[in-house]
Amino acid sequence: MPVAPVFLADRADLGGDVIVLAGPEGRHAATVRRIRPGERADVTDGQGLLAECVVTAAGAGRVELRVQARRAVPVPDPRIAVVQAIAKGERAELAVETMTEVGVDVIVPWQAERCVARWPADRAARALERWRSAAREAAKQARRARVPQVTAAAATAEVAAQAAAAACAVVLEPGAAQPLSRLPAPVRGDIVLIVGPEGGISLAELDAFTAVGAIPARLGDSVLRTSTAGAAAAAVLMAATGRW
Repeated sequence: MPVAPVFLADRADLGGDVIVLAGPEGRHAATVRRIRPGERADVTDGQGLLAECVVTAAGAGRVELRVQARRAVPVPDPRIAVVQAIAKGERAELAVETMTEVGVDVIVPWQAERCVARWPADRAARALERWRSAAREAAKQARRARVPQVTAAAATAEVAAQAAAAACAVVLEPGAAQPLSRLPAPVRGDIVLIVGPEGGISLAELDAFTAVGAIPARLGDSVLRTSTAGAAAAAVLMAATGRW
């Protein structure tokens, strides 16, 4: 049986018996996905409410769906947050896309010391919106009822505070003695995973994170790019916590 595609709508639009997709989402459904009457489709608000629907009309950038059932998808526990050092160009969006597909719940852009890419004040909002757009589109592709939260960019001190408050915090470090796959993972609370830039995490940053209890860990013998390391590490944690 074909898998039903997922579309996004405001929570208020999910309350009635009929949902109408218009604007960019309607055009995507009607023109790109070429969805047709009689087909199944799901609509979510991206915050856990999911409406299972059947298409009743489609055309000219507009799709009408009749709600068959609704369900609430709970917040995952443990929740996995990835602090992602800002990467260059398309690699940044690639990192967001793959982490979203894996199931990461929170993505925190981090302006690490050795980041080549920078978010100056006049371009930060635009760059952040690109990350959030990548998360929304990847969440639909992955059929997620919850779109990952992409926070504002964090400084190192803010990342350290998040690590201190977490049930478990991990810093990916290629030279670490501890393999991530052998690290005991909590079954409740927040797991914060810190991914450095291509140039690596500086000694000062590593000291700041380990001082609040973050554990350095390596993925394996090979060194992954920053754009793929977060997704690979999150997959290990998903399996270790039983979410996979």
